[in-house]
Amino acid sequence: MSTWRKRTIEGIRPGEVFTFTRTFTREDTGVFGDITRDYNPVHYDERFAAAKGFDGLICHGLLVGGMICELGGQLAWLASGMSFKFIKPVYFGDTVTCIVMITDVDAKNRARAVAEYVNQHGVRVMEGHLTGHLPGESDRGVLRDMVAEGDSTNKLT
Repeated sequence: MSTWRKRTIEGIRPGEVFTFTRTFTREDTGVFGDITRDYNPVHYDERFAAAKGFDGLICHGLLVGGMICELGGQLAWLASGMSFKFIKPVYFGDTVTCIVMITDVDAKNRARAVAEYVNQHGVRVMEGHLTGHLPGESDRGVLRDMVAEGDSTNKLT
């Protein structure tokens, strides 16, 4: 069982922190570009990226920001809002660590969180703010049953 699923079943509380890491590849950007139809040449053409002042091709910002979807999926968080500040570029081969802290959970399970994204050099590349709904007691009961049955819809177990 995902330890994050276990924490969800127990109930997520303000102050909890979740940390995860991903290395981004040229292939990731190609797939993301095809899905979103974002073919900005800064992601695909070295000359254009250099003309924009980058040291190489860069990943789509929303691809990097989308790391939080892993957490959202494991917590069964239903997002209602996300905002990002893109601070530094993420290049192919960069490994980004995302640290998410739950800042607020109200009586209706509406939640807020902040995310910080740091590359392998310790450089802050992005920040994010999230709002949404965490599972309530009945949702957590269904999730508990799903986990007991093997959590077959979760490829991260």
